[in-house]
Amino acid sequence: MFEIRIHSRGGQGGVTAARLLALAAIHDGKYATAAPFYGAERRGAPIVSFVRIDDRPIRIYSQIKKPDMVIVLDASVMDVVDVLQGLKSGGKVLINSQQKKEFAGFTSSHVDLTGIALKENLVVSGSPILNTPVIGALAKQGIVSVDSAKKAIREMFSDERNVKAAETAYQEMSA
Repeated sequence: MFEIRIHSRGGQGGVTAARLLALAAIHDGKYATAAPFYGAERRGAPIVSFVRIDDRPIRIYSQIKKPDMVIVLDASVMDVVDVLQGLKSGGKVLINSQQKKEFAGFTSSHVDLTGIALKENLVVSGSPILNTPVIGALAKQGIVSVDSAKKAIREMFSDERNVKAAETAYQEMSA
């Protein structure tokens, strides 16, 4: 089972990104679950979402304490949350950033999801929406196929700018 924890702020699309990722994995013929964890937080508060992907049915619905991968949609969350807590040794970190950030003991990659969302004018209430570009970045890493990523995005959103944002992130994603 491959377990992913997504750290974001309310309103950025982290919860929807988890749902999109699970849907794309299902389109790839996998089993997947997505679940958010938040209370009465407001827009801008730290949020965490969880995704599990496996070849077999998933019967676990708890929070993910020891993920294989951590995704950080807003680097400022790292000032208030230990996003690497429990990340398995050699785990992957994907961060929304213009510059590479190193995390000792982990494989890190980055892509400017915010810049991509702004370029495509994917903005709600002044905040860039990062859910569709991050799915493109995850497709580049082989978590899901690019075709399944696009299919999932089109099922949830009719605006083709979302697919374009995913394609751009796929192209710009660092190794």
